[in-house]
Parts: sequence; C-alpha cells; structure tokens
Amino acid sequence: MSSRSCGGAERPDEWILRGNHRDAWVFGASDPLSGHVAMLAEAKAFGALARAGHRPRRTLMYLSWDAEEPGLGGSTEWVETHAAEQLKRKAVAYINTDNIERGLLNIEGSHAFERLVTQAADDVLDPETGVSLAARLRGAWRVAASRPGASDTARARAKTAADRSQNLPLSPLGSGSDYASFICHLGISSLHFSFGGEGHSAGVYHSAYDTWEHYTRFDDPGLAYAGALAKLSGRVVLRLAQAELPPQRYSGFANLLATYLGEIKALTERKREEASVQRTLLKEDLYRLADDPRRPRGDPTPLSPVPWLNFAPLDNAIERLKVSALAFDAAVSAKGLDLSPATKAELFAMLAPLEQALTDDRGLPGRPWYRHLIYAPGRFTGYGSKTLPGVREAVEEERWSDAERQVLTTAEAIQAYASGVERARRLIVPDAFGDA
Repeated sequence: MSSRSCGGAERPDEWILRGNHRDAWVFGASDPLSGHVAMLAEAKAFGALARAGHRPRRTLMYLSWDAEEPGLGGSTEWVETHAAEQLKRKAVAYINTDNIERGLLNIEGSHAFERLVTQAADDVLDPETGVSLAARLRGAWRVAASRPGASDTARARAKTAADRSQNLPLSPLGSGSDYASFICHLGISSLHFSFGGEGHSAGVYHSAYDTWEHYTRFDDPGLAYAGALAKLSGRVVLRLAQAELPPQRYSGFANLLATYLGEIKALTERKREEASVQRTLLKEDLYRLADDPRRPRGDPTPLSPVPWLNFAPLDNAIERLKVSALAFDAAVSAKGLDLSPATKAELFAMLAPLEQALTDDRGLPGRPWYRHLIYAPGRFTGYGSKTLPGVREAVEEERWSDAERQVLTTAEAIQAYASGVERARRLIVPDAFGDA
C-alpha cells in the first residue's frame, strides 16, 4: 500500500480518506486502473492547490491499495493495523472507487451522506448527455420503473427521483472492494462511486484482454467518465475537508431503516404462512393426491413452525431515530450557520465517529469480523449487501434464537446512534430536546 497526504491546516487529526486499488489479475486497464487514474487526477489537483498555498481544513489522505484482487488484503491489513490508534479516532469518512465505464452513476454508502452526494452529483455534468449526473440518473430511474415487471424497489426509487427536493437514495454497501474493512469492520462512514451499464468490459473482465486499447475503444473513449468521476469524488472529498458544518442528515436513513425492518417482518410472515399451508396439505394428504400414482413419491420435509418474534425493540429504536433525525435536520438547517466557529467544529467532531455506534464488537453470528449491524455482505450472496444483516439472515436461515438476540443487539445500536443525534441537536439548540 502507498499513500500521500495533505495535512489539514485547522483540523489535522480529522482525516478524509480516498482510496482505489492498483493491483490487477492481468493488465487491469478497466479493473482497477480506470478508477485509479481518476483518483490520481484528484490528487494532482489537490497537490497544485497545496503548492499554491491552499491547504484544506482537514487532512486529505490518498491511498493506493495492493492485494485487493486476492481478497482485499492490502486495505484490510492497513485498516486492522491502524484501527484503534488512529482510524477510529481520526477518520471522518472513506471514499472508494474501483473500475468504471460509460454509463449511469452508481452510488453506494452510508446513507447519512445522501445530501452531500446529491449536491455533488447536481454540480457535475454527464459527459455524453450534457445534463447533470443527478438529472440523468433520476430520469433513468423513472424510465426503468415504467417498464413491465418493474420491482417495488424500482418504483419507490422512481417516486423519490421524481421529487427534485429529495436526495438521491444511496444503495447499501456489501463487499467486493476496499471499502469493506472501513465500514463493515470498523464502522467508518464510507462511500463508493462508479459508472457503468454502457461500456463493454464484461467480456474481458479479469482477462488478458483488459488492455488500454480495449478500454479506450469500448469502455470509456476519451476517458470522459474517468474525468467525471474525478470531478464528482473530488468535490465530495473537498467538501468534507472544508465543511464548517457536518454534511450528514439523518431523516432519510431513519426512514430507510423502517423500510428494512418492514421487509424482515414481511419475510417472517411469509415463512409462517408457507409453514401453515404446508401443514394443511400434509394433514389432508394432498401431496399424494396431486402426484402421479404410477411414479414413486414422498412428502416434502415439514417446514419448521415460525415463532412470533418480538420486533418491538427495533420498532421503538427506529421510531426514536425518526424523531431525533427530523429534529436535528431541522435545527442544523435553521440555525447551523449562526453557530460560533468553535461550536461548528465541535459539532463536526461529534458526528464524525457516529457510524461506529452501529457496530457490535462481538460481530455478526458466525462471522465476528463483520461488525456493522446495518450493512454487511450476505453470507451466501457474494458481494451483495444484506441490510439489518444479523436479524435478516437469522430469519432467512430460521435461527430463531439468534433472531431474537439480534433484534435486541441491533435495537441497542440504533438507540445509541439516536442518542448521538440528540446530543448533536442539543449542541445547536441547547435546551430544546431531551433524551427519549
């Protein structure tokens, strides 16, 4: 791993981390050097600013990872080495990229940063259509939701996209790139940016054909989207580094947690219904009647009964966060700019480590290295994310005692997170809000 940093002029112990890996299975023009080139362009621009005497308020650290391809080795070793002494105390956020190609913007990460990312995406033009990255993405989502067979998620996303006053929703992070150690293990707020869907890199992925010639002819001619990525992530990095007030807003995250919990409740009820229907079919010997009498048959293995889980602790925690988040978001919008510089700095420092409240040092059941209770890669989904993973996977795998425990553990983490939001709000309006 190699790194370069620009020490902060006012808050040197608050770090904005920006990374991309450089190792590849073969030539790696697309994966990972397309994103790495964009990162180096950002670093070059910030270097020019530093030479001209413009130092950021906070420290910028640019990180070039090796050993990503064989299992995120470089970033994981670095994170584990510096976790307690530096990263948990100093890291504000980690911004990651990897491979990119022509197409739509994809944004994943900590949902408290939706407003920050949306504003940056509004300010960068898509190189082929001439509209902002955000405007093109909103349009694409609305068209996708109009197609036959569109999912409920796609339709909900399109509804959000149609309202320009609402932020772009971020997708949850799973694994597959170097952000995993930061968010899944340490609980450091993270973002991941990419472009895709219109290039032709899939057929050359991790092969000797992933060359400069192929990439510049078929994936990103003229490196236009590499430039767009540098402009987008560079803005996010600089705005985090220069911000007087914390950019986090929490209402969208609180509402999203309620959606995730609703999905788990629906899954539990669906499993209960399936077990009930099967019991009836077995009792009435209907499987035998439905089978061909001339073919050997056997009844299916009976499904286990589904107990009634107590989701009330999670309901209460999420409801508290909704109230706390709405109050904080309103307070910082109304009064944040009027705070003294010292109070603004204190507020920023108070919220920078708040994501860590959503972790559990004991880790998730069966995989203690993964500590984040809101985002994790699924045990059997590869890179794909599972939200509220301790509870969700316990329900999916019918580990009911684990599900009960994870409801309590996750609820306690969300309560702690809500307490942090409330403390921040009291810093803005000292006597207006008490602990729930």
